[in-house]
Amino acid sequence: MSGERLDLVSEPVESADETAQLRLELDEAKNRALRALADLENYRARVNRQAAEERMYANLDIMRDLLPVWDNIGRALEAVDAAPNLELLVEGVQMVHLQFLEVLKKYHCERIEAKFKQFDPNFHESVSQIPSAEYPANTVIEEVQSGFSLFDRVVRPSQVVLASGMEG
Repeated sequence: MSGERLDLVSEPVESADETAQLRLELDEAKNRALRALADLENYRARVNRQAAEERMYANLDIMRDLLPVWDNIGRALEAVDAAPNLELLVEGVQMVHLQFLEVLKKYHCERIEAKFKQFDPNFHESVSQIPSAEYPANTVIEEVQSGFSLFDRVVRPSQVVLASGMEG
């Protein structure tokens, strides 16, 4: 080797036009990424607004179904003054009670059956116990307040009186 030096690593030589083109493409890619990010943020904000609005008006249907019950309770109260026949008034109130239960049932809110069932702390709340020879211990013998469930969740447990068995 006679003093000549060979470059084994050769770097690509780019022209000024190629560099400018690459910078332009990079700027366009950055702009597209920023626009996509802005679109995503706008989408998230829109979805959050829609979800908040849906939550706000989620009970609209049940409210519409409860208003006729409200109307019928008002009619029953008006009938107290005008109705000499107490039996018709009681019958009307019973009909409103059934109407109300049907509205609850329509929305999957159902009464928890408790009377004469075994006490279950998942569905019942014991408020007292009474000795009983007729029923085994921990049997619900009286329901003080009805409980309700919504699908598989307890909205309110039934308040119950339990048989404690015979004292001996």
